[in-house]
Amino acid sequence: MELCPCVKNILLLDFEGKRVASKYFCDDWPTNGAKEAFEKAVFNKTQKTNARSEVEVTMLENNIVVYKFVQDLHFFVTGGEEENEVILATVLQGFFDAVGLLLRDNVEKREALEYLDLILLCIDEIVDGGIILETDANVIVGKVASHSTVAEGLSEQTFSQALATAREHLASNLSPIYKLAQLERHPDYKDLAMKLPNLHVVAIAVGRC
Repeated sequence: MELCPCVKNILLLDFEGKRVASKYFCDDWPTNGAKEAFEKAVFNKTQKTNARSEVEVTMLENNIVVYKFVQDLHFFVTGGEEENEVILATVLQGFFDAVGLLLRDNVEKREALEYLDLILLCIDEIVDGGIILETDANVIVGKVASHSTVAEGLSEQTFSQALATAREHLASNLSPIYKLAQLERHPDYKDLAMKLPNLHVVAIAVGRC
């Protein structure tokens, strides 16, 4: 018996069902051909549904699949039939929101392909070996930004934009003093501050929202 929820895969497909990004965490689909067949099947089963405002749920091949669409992108998370669909939906929403933050709400295939490395890092921060690690989009984005390999390949402006978007989301829920304190206490704050000289300015801006 599983002691904790387990995710079988996380998929990001385009409006034609073609793969944009994917990670599989089990051996149910051992070959790339099997993976592509599953992606085609899940796309065909869900493409005519309206999953743009709320997360939807379906069953496929004895698996629970939760999904949500935006623009020309389709987001999916798959778990076994014994899994809790609410937990799977939380994973999906975390992935969906994190991608939105990183792409500054310009969530479409062209942008997703341009920042594909960030999206793959998002998935790594959400699930590891099928085990759910994190579902809070702001935390996920912070961890993605802290990777030195990403910092070498992206401009400071990219990070500033992602952090600015995260700031806007925080501003709608947190008081000014609490927001500033929370940002400075973030486990990755010091690392980010070393990589991004203007991060303290962002922290001050958050405190003044």
